Amino acid sequence: MKKKVLLINGSPRKDGNTYIALSEVASALEANGVETEIVSVGTKAVQGCIACNKCAELGRCVFKDELYNAIREKLEEGVDGLIVGSPTYYAGPNGSLCALLDRVFYSCGGMLQYKPAAAVAVCRRGGASAVFDRLNKYFTINNMPVVSSQYWNSVHGCLPGEALQDAEGLQTMRVLGRNMAWLLKNIGQGGQPVPEKEERITTSFVR
Repeated sequence: MKKKVLLINGSPRKDGNTYIALSEVASALEANGVETEIVSVGTKAVQGCIACNKCAELGRCVFKDELYNAIREKLEEGVDGLIVGSPTYYAGPNGSLCALLDRVFYSCGGMLQYKPAAAVAVCRRGGASAVFDRLNKYFTINNMPVVSSQYWNSVHGCLPGEALQDAEGLQTMRVLGRNMAWLLKNIGQGGQPVPEKEERITTSFVR
């Protein structure tokens, strides 16, 4: 069965530099037999998590906005890997993207566990490593293997389209796509079952 990777474009610019970076990854995945789909966060306001814990009762976030619903539906349909890209805002990811990811990972994390994931950061000059670090934290708290490339997954560009001039960054994206495809194929060839799950231990530092 053909594997599928969902790519989330965390930029308000649907066809900007983040889209260019993710498209380069997607092209490499497609060339290696992996189906891809890019979903954009867009320009509409995104509801953040309010820590109501209703998702534990409902099995989904209490808010039913179109963007969250679209991502959840795609996860329910089945994806084998996830790639999240974001522009750099003050050395961090786009706030709308983080608002979405907070809710998706808290309420849908079970559908993503043990699925390979990668972060992609786009910046004008600096701050990409902080974006890269922040996005990877969503994966590493959720038992998701993090896919690497030949360099940190970043592309440079300020004005729309400038990412096309970053030859090294685009190559990093292609290598990331090929590495993701390689890992998915290895998993699909009957790798070991996921590790046995221990009963969760949760402690607070105040007691």
